[in-house]
Amino acid sequence: MAGVADAAAPGSSGDGRRGGAPEQQQQPQDAGRGERKSSCSSGESWPPAGGSGQPPPPQRTETLGFYESDRERKKKKSVSDLSLLRFISAELTRGYFLEHNEAKYTERRERVYTCMRIPRELEKLMFFGIFLCLDAFLYVFTLLPLRVFLALFQFITLPCYGLRDRRLLQPAQVCDIFKGVILVICYFMMHYVDYSMMYHLIRGQSVIKLYIIYNMLEVADRLFSSFGQDILDALYWTATEPKERKRAHIGVIPHFFMAVLYVFLHAILIMVQATTLNVAFNSHNKSLLTIMMSNNFVEIKGSVFKKFEKNNLFQMSNSDIKERFTNYVLLLIVCLRNMEQFSWNPDHLWVLFPDVCMVIASEIAVDIVKHAFITKFNDITADVYSEYRASLAFDLVSSRQKNAYTDYSDSVSRRMGFIPLPLAVLLIRVVTSSIKVQGVLSYACVVLFYCGLISLKVLNSIVLLGKSCQYVKDAKMEEKLFNPPPTSTPGKPLSKPQSKFKSTQGISTDESFSASVTNQPVHQKESTTSLLVTSNSDQFLTTPDGEDKDISQDNSELKHRSSKKDLLEIDRFTICGNRID
Repeated sequence: MAGVADAAAPGSSGDGRRGGAPEQQQQPQDAGRGERKSSCSSGESWPPAGGSGQPPPPQRTETLGFYESDRERKKKKSVSDLSLLRFISAELTRGYFLEHNEAKYTERRERVYTCMRIPRELEKLMFFGIFLCLDAFLYVFTLLPLRVFLALFQFITLPCYGLRDRRLLQPAQVCDIFKGVILVICYFMMHYVDYSMMYHLIRGQSVIKLYIIYNMLEVADRLFSSFGQDILDALYWTATEPKERKRAHIGVIPHFFMAVLYVFLHAILIMVQATTLNVAFNSHNKSLLTIMMSNNFVEIKGSVFKKFEKNNLFQMSNSDIKERFTNYVLLLIVCLRNMEQFSWNPDHLWVLFPDVCMVIASEIAVDIVKHAFITKFNDITADVYSEYRASLAFDLVSSRQKNAYTDYSDSVSRRMGFIPLPLAVLLIRVVTSSIKVQGVLSYACVVLFYCGLISLKVLNSIVLLGKSCQYVKDAKMEEKLFNPPPTSTPGKPLSKPQSKFKSTQGISTDESFSASVTNQPVHQKESTTSLLVTSNSDQFLTTPDGEDKDISQDNSELKHRSSKKDLLEIDRFTICGNRID
């Protein structure tokens, strides 16, 4: 026993707890509790090495920063502290700090600012695009007849000057002649379509049936537009491509009849749309007009909750521009037909005015809401609409060059899906049937009206050209004017060589850009591949949203991927390789 006590003495530290002696185990519990706490705080382990004693009682656990003794002490408090009044007081006085998640709330605020900027930026794009469509539409009535007359005059007087070139006519003159001939043939074919019979046939249908018919007509119009421009392009290229044998020119005949059939059927389709809209305006309860306007809001459901990238949004914007301009022309046709029925009484125009404003206002509201939520859900900034406007302006500027590759009206048709020939045929048919020209004074008024249209077309073209040059210069796209279109095969990435024109010429960028509006360098042989220079704005437009965050990490992988389509290569009916889910 003495040896055990001696062995236990050094480790006990004089507190009488170690060793397991019987007299030490009978100490009061309160004293032992304090001693055990001091021993635990000093870092000693229990039980000591070589000792055999009673194991210590379990330690008290810590709950929410309080020991069990504190919890027991809280239980003795009054029940009034846990009352409903204390809970309500805590709810009214508790605080939180938004700056702890600054990035999240800053992003939400930017989304709100983007939605507020969408109406202004979208309407600027729409305003510019509608005047582009108006310029292409007025071209059919004003400059196209003069160009056709000059081309025919040159063809007739060609034997007087001799054959200086292998071509009898220039490619642009051949295309103008085909456009004029198609326009005249379809106009005379439209005389066999009775507008009055079509109006009464549609008016006799029920409201629901007319609503279904109108939806089917909208779908058919998009399908006709998508395939119609391809038919016209096939005709123009077949008629102007270099041919070695004379028998190869026979292929123009089937393409020509196909183009005439397309323009005629598309004009009839637009006439049915205008007639249905006229029936809706003349209905007594305006129920059909209300249903047709509600169809625009159904468009929001079909487009807002889909995934859109910048290229797909560019297509939708072009489609909205074309749709709005077409609706304006349809409303003009409806007003002309109604004014004819009321003997051109100006009082009836004020009866139609509220309905016209209602249709236009609903169209604008639907476009704003649709684009606002598409940009919000897909994290697209409002600055992208200025890039879209610069791309449309580039088409206008490039078409004014000396050796342009396409006509501007054809470029608008491909980009927006707006084909002016069927709509022009219908408008000429409606105007000639609604207005009777008799007498010398009437013909003088027609000549003056034609001169006014030419003045409007020239003024509109000058203003648009000036604005387009400004937009292209702001987007830093001048270098692309001096290079031919890309000839790379699909699947191979486009390279980015510097412009050779800038290195060889010692003039400034502004001077070369102003000169390029009327003159273009002689383009190189077909074997040389001169590609477009990609600017920062195009990288911003063609980079999908999902890859924006990984550009810095995947620079090596991007070199091996197939490049996205440049914005200037995207027309209205191109899928651009971006799937819409």
